[in-house]
Amino acid sequence: MSATEARLAELGITLPEPPPAVAAYVPWVRTGSLVVTSGQLPWIDGELSHTGRLGEELDDNQGYQAARNAAINALAQLKDAVGDLDRVVQIVRLEGNTHSAPGHRGHPQVLDGASDLLLEVFGDRGRHTRTALGISEMPLDAAVQISLWAEVSGDA
Repeated sequence: MSATEARLAELGITLPEPPPAVAAYVPWVRTGSLVVTSGQLPWIDGELSHTGRLGEELDDNQGYQAARNAAINALAQLKDAVGDLDRVVQIVRLEGNTHSAPGHRGHPQVLDGASDLLLEVFGDRGRHTRTALGISEMPLDAAVQISLWAEVSGDA
């Protein structure tokens, strides 16, 4: 078991099978030492864990958990891309969208669910830049969507 997988186990996290694409795109792309995931939704066992708008049907704490769940799926995509999460040199960027009702401005706090997970799993390798946006519509009515950019070691 790799050190990163051991850390996931300590946190009580089992990575799922990487979710398949739901339209005409691929779940991740690797170019050189960079892996970029497509937008990941908060899937758990084939069901969205959180649907609806933040500030309307969902509060920021529920959004935080949805972002954490989406980040777990992004980690599953990274593992699929490189085979071993110990090959992640640095999480470079997290791009996040929250499905927000008019007037909701808690995007940063919601997306901390994903950011905090990356720091818990990777430590300093999990420090990243981030975009946090609120949007009025989301695919499949998901509460959040995140994408990761990661620098990785080794051959493709």
